[in-house]
Amino acid sequence: MRQLRASPRLRGFSRRVVLTRASGGGAPPPFHLAIPVNDLAKAREFYGVTLGSDEGRSSARWVDWNLFGHQVVTHLVDDYRGQAHANPVDGDPVPVPHFGLALSQDDFNALADKVRDAGVKFEIEPHVRFAGQPGEQSTMFFFDPSGNALEFKAMAFPENLFAKYEVSSSGQLGKADGMAAGT
Repeated sequence: MRQLRASPRLRGFSRRVVLTRASGGGAPPPFHLAIPVNDLAKAREFYGVTLGSDEGRSSARWVDWNLFGHQVVTHLVDDYRGQAHANPVDGDPVPVPHFGLALSQDDFNALADKVRDAGVKFEIEPHVRFAGQPGEQSTMFFFDPSGNALEFKAMAFPENLFAKYEVSSSGQLGKADGMAAGT
């Protein structure tokens, strides 16, 4: 991986290259996601106060957020209103599209309490999905004030986050490959 030179206005900042697991390094790099919102003040309240994300750079039309170490940018789009469709997953009408994170169980529980205490309505209440299967997870869904769907989950077996297997429409486990306990 090529290391870039820092611009003169960035002198004094660390110029380190983040190595991904694919290139033989450690943890994967943070992701970047830009989403539309219809009100930056409401986005600041939701992402900054309700979710507890630190605000980064901003302008009159966008705000950067540190969402558990990942960069989410809320961009003002006049008259935007997110519209999600639903796809059945283990008996839940899962909003699509959606985004979120796979957290530790402790972080998941703390976030669920924080969101509930803030009066945010859950689209799907926190509960366990795929119980007894390799993909067993705690999950919850809610919408931001602009209608963007968010999912946060905590895997019972984090090493199975990317395990390959099929789940039939009946919810029964199909073909599996290399999964941890609970399989």
